[in-house]
Amino acid sequence: MEITRCGSRPSTIAPAEYFTGTVRQDAIIETPAPAQVRAITVTFEPGARTAWHTHPLGQTLIVTSGCGWAQTWGEPKQEIRAGDVIWFPPGEKHWHGASATTAITHIAIQEALEGQAVDWLELVSDAEFLG
Repeated sequence: MEITRCGSRPSTIAPAEYFTGTVRQDAIIETPAPAQVRAITVTFEPGARTAWHTHPLGQTLIVTSGCGWAQTWGEPKQEIRAGDVIWFPPGEKHWHGASATTAITHIAIQEALEGQAVDWLELVSDAEFLG
């Protein structure tokens, strides 16, 4: 058994090459091989969001507070709220984050395939975000 104590891992600021705006990440699960599951709590300030991206084995989001948006490539963006659970299938191009005026926090759960859990693509433009 391994216990990771609350506060033993520092929060990190998400890198600007993959995120727009202020985004804080807090690791929850980083399993050792052969397990491949990873989970983090992600907090987006108003207007903050991920870049477009995919996950080789899919991703589940559990919204824990606030209100934001998520969008799959070629489809309209959807409002997501505290209590919602969102599933993105493997390879589905998408983004997610806060709304323009409200922060959001979610738990992101994904598995790695051959050590890779996400494929980052282009940043979401302001026009795409607000559209």
